[in-house]
Amino acid sequence: MAVDAFFDGLSIAIGPEALLWLTVGLLLGIVLGALPGIGSPVGMAIVLPLTLPLESTMALILLIAIYSGAMFGGSIAAILINAPGTESAAATTLDGYPMSKNGLAKNALAIATTASALNGFLAAIILLLISPVLIQVVLAFGSPEYFLLAILGISLITIVTQGSIVKGLVAGALGFMISTIGTGILSPRPRYTFGQFGLYDGIDFVAALIGMFAFAEMMKLAAKSQIAEADVSLGGSIKEGVRTVFKYPKTTVKSGLIGMGIGMIPGSGATTSTFVAYAEEARSSAKDGRFGEGDPRGVIAPEAANNPTVSGSLIPTLSFGIPGSGSTAVLLGGILMHGLQPGPVLFDEQLQITYALFISLFLGNVLILAVGLTVIPYASRLTELDTNVIIPAVVVLSFAGAYTLNQNWFDVMAVVVLGVLGFYMVQYNYSVIAFVLGIVLGPIAEENFFRSLQISGGDYAIFVDPLNRPLSFLLSVLILLILVGPFLKPYLERKIDRV
Repeated sequence: MAVDAFFDGLSIAIGPEALLWLTVGLLLGIVLGALPGIGSPVGMAIVLPLTLPLESTMALILLIAIYSGAMFGGSIAAILINAPGTESAAATTLDGYPMSKNGLAKNALAIATTASALNGFLAAIILLLISPVLIQVVLAFGSPEYFLLAILGISLITIVTQGSIVKGLVAGALGFMISTIGTGILSPRPRYTFGQFGLYDGIDFVAALIGMFAFAEMMKLAAKSQIAEADVSLGGSIKEGVRTVFKYPKTTVKSGLIGMGIGMIPGSGATTSTFVAYAEEARSSAKDGRFGEGDPRGVIAPEAANNPTVSGSLIPTLSFGIPGSGSTAVLLGGILMHGLQPGPVLFDEQLQITYALFISLFLGNVLILAVGLTVIPYASRLTELDTNVIIPAVVVLSFAGAYTLNQNWFDVMAVVVLGVLGFYMVQYNYSVIAFVLGIVLGPIAEENFFRSLQISGGDYAIFVDPLNRPLSFLLSVLILLILVGPFLKPYLERKIDRV
């Protein structure tokens, strides 16, 4: 069955319509990724409602192509003007911008393109190879395991959230509360609707994403008049940049594996993976490295990690409905909006769709390499766009997209309210990703919690039964370790020091 599904997915992915949307998505992603303040989550959130007329697989291919293209596009502004187009490209500025100042901008851009695309191939192949195992793992999950997995995803906020753990948990809890607005999942009672019929269906997930990513980012961008503060010049050699990547195969492969591994962790995203890859390369090359002064390995490591993070984050998103990043949260919104269900169905009855997405990811990286190297001589023009054009266009598209979802003005109001909330959350260091995870995981946790209790006749032991449900028991132990670990660690360290 898996072989038949693979060839069905292959025929979908190499069809003319899929290749068209793949190309459109990649070009759009590169442009959006190159504009600081836009990036992949914002671009995907704006485009998401506009995919309604498309067939579901084509819509998902378009969204994944935007995601993948933006991973490379973000490096353009990072290298040329020291302002990362996406958060994931922040680590690239550390050595990419010094290379640009040293007259090697083309080298740095070619390194970013080649490293990103090569490891994108590698990650897509790994994804295809491990998919049979993934299918078995996904099919082993029942309602108790899904409930515990959702709780595990929320618990991981304490690890992956930068800054205060308490602020991360507060943001996650707030998102969880937002998800409870509307009619109950297993009972017909309205909750927190205040008598407003427009809230009976709850806050639309896609409208929330548009508000938190697109509208909030435009509020931030309003403080700037132009993307680039000064003229940008392009020096160096594209060919030499491509050769540089092949001089460091260990750095390239190692960073790619780091990116894919971290991408699988819910809430971590490409920002974490790129900085971890950069830090690991700086550590292992400390003897001869010139990190921070324009060392090419400082560009290879984060760029080799960013695209595999896309593949890694697809695993929890498609397998369990738990997004690995803000971009995959939007992708999950697309999956649900088009009537698909993450989990066993995508890995069983609709396996051909999953394979089509994996193969499209592989093909997308071929295009990134070709398109990326072609646009390098013109890359500086993307940084010269006027924000007075970008902001009104994005806001209008956001409102139009939100209204299109349900022809409901409450969705437009949700964009504004959550956009303002998202803006102030960023200002005061509350994690937007944690908030989005709360919205996403809230309904999954609630629905599977009550279903589990229905299965067990109200017995809570179903979540911690090592004999009959070992997977549930393992997940429960992991949650306990994650929640107690940060508080237990200082105590254990003091005990060890005394010994």
